[in-house]
Amino acid sequence: MKLEAVDYTAKDADKQFVESLRATGFGVLKNHPISKTSVTSIYQNWQGFFDSSDKEQYLFDRETQDGFFPTTVSETAKGFKKKDIKEYYHYYPWGKCPEGLKQELAAYYQAAMELASELLTWVEKYSPQDVANRYTQPLSNMIKQSEQTLLRILHYPPLTGDEEPDAIRAAAHEDINLLTILPAANEPGLQVKGKGDEWIDVPSDFGNLIINIGDMLQEASGGYFPSTTHRVVNPAGSDMSKSRISLPLFLHPRPDVVLSDRHTADSYLKERLRELGVA
Repeated sequence: MKLEAVDYTAKDADKQFVESLRATGFGVLKNHPISKTSVTSIYQNWQGFFDSSDKEQYLFDRETQDGFFPTTVSETAKGFKKKDIKEYYHYYPWGKCPEGLKQELAAYYQAAMELASELLTWVEKYSPQDVANRYTQPLSNMIKQSEQTLLRILHYPPLTGDEEPDAIRAAAHEDINLLTILPAANEPGLQVKGKGDEWIDVPSDFGNLIINIGDMLQEASGGYFPSTTHRVVNPAGSDMSKSRISLPLFLHPRPDVVLSDRHTADSYLKERLRELGVA
């Protein structure tokens, strides 16, 4: 399995992109409309936030799931016992956010949402008819007026060498949502599971946009689009002293959207949050 970046401006970008999603669960875009300058600024500004004690003033709300999640309450990936070595902030347009960081984050959220909606139309366009028939409404409609789509600012702190044995920055997992939109992080480490025990490095060239399928799209498509296992591995050597920032947008349908005979978006999300130990 090999992941190659698709040129967003190519005439057949939509077809190439969906073929990559279908084959690997991931798609990588270059020359896309998301501003690299904006992403760089967000990385720098939120590094300052995570380095300060101010973050403690924005502790998350267990009911609404917005705000700052410290390392002590970080997620435990399904099937694992050790918490991930990370802290993060959950941003929703309706939620709390440091005033000095909000305007920039809101603009990025809107731009990423517009692109995400387009990518969902690509997915539907190249879904075989029997798969498309499973969708209870157009995929791009599922996210309209949704207040559940989450922008997570992730901080993987420098490693000290005192971490728990076998704990890593993000243990192998699948995402819950429809699609995840992720600018390449400021440090490498993201890997996708190939065949057998193979792990493949996801191209981390700055400026690339990495998109992966979540469990909800897998559910809605009857398994046609695979939610692929991925992880973030610990750095080695001198890289242990470096922080890693990433900015995934988790594209969520409205709670009432019917994904399948088994699940609405709401029932699926609640089940997975319980499994992760954060609800």
